[in-house]
Amino acid sequence: MDYAAARDAFFAAPPDSPAAVPGPAATPARALRDALEPVAMHAVWSEPVNAALAARGHDFLTGYVTGRAAPLGEVPSAVVAAAFAVFEPGLVDAMWTTGRALVPLPELIALRDAATAASLRAALGDAAADDAARVAGVLEAAVEGVDGTGRPLFSALRAQPRLADPFGRLWRAADLVREHRGDGHVAACVAAGLDPVRMGVLMEVWLGYPVGEYSGTRAWPEAAAAAAVARLEADGLLGDGAITQAGRAVRDGIEAATDASQEALVTALGADLAPVTAELAAWSRRCVEVGAFPPDPRKRAAG
Repeated sequence: MDYAAARDAFFAAPPDSPAAVPGPAATPARALRDALEPVAMHAVWSEPVNAALAARGHDFLTGYVTGRAAPLGEVPSAVVAAAFAVFEPGLVDAMWTTGRALVPLPELIALRDAATAASLRAALGDAAADDAARVAGVLEAAVEGVDGTGRPLFSALRAQPRLADPFGRLWRAADLVREHRGDGHVAACVAAGLDPVRMGVLMEVWLGYPVGEYSGTRAWPEAAAAAAVARLEADGLLGDGAITQAGRAVRDGIEAATDASQEALVTALGADLAPVTAELAAWSRRCVEVGAFPPDPRKRAAG
């Protein structure tokens, strides 16, 4: 999939009348996560970053899989698939194998770091450099002190050298918070007894997506997707293509467990949490405005 195809798939305007769902509770941990998502994902959705990777042979998917997993080092694709959780392992294997053959991982990390810093600077403007450095410093201090146990993507990314550019620092710090929550969320889903396909389906109906619209982008075969839906229906979590009351209780419980996994990080941010969340939200709105993140709020909540 090239970048243009990815934009066609994910940058469509949200529906005029989306399904009426309560959505995630606006807890401090969730508010921080949603505020920083477009900044943290700038390396994935920025056109200049994708162009820099395409010049070295990457398409959108190899750039995403190899770029995000590169800090793990030369691990088997099964490790990457386990950490990513919701993607079909064969797809991950193909993208990881192809991507590593295109550019050595240390070189890819350096290329992606530089391109993302430059792109985020262009999106936010040079005038934001001091504020970007300040917010990055707050986030860096918070993530430095939290425990990395059971958090492979977060721990691998945290082991990378700190970037010098203020916009690179902002992006990396936001990405660290994102991966910290993501690792905690996968653990919460596993603890709730969900396999990777049911994780995706339950998440999408929880956010008001039709069954398969979002989870279908994770490359699971039709039979696996159908089996997941059937299991969710049999367990009373899904009915007539919509989440049931029982399903919402389960998914809300996963969300609460994910928030709880962020307690040390939220505590470390302390009084800085609210102002940093507000600044990140403003920068993320700018990323959406310049076309560096999909405009559908469901996609932002589902990332």
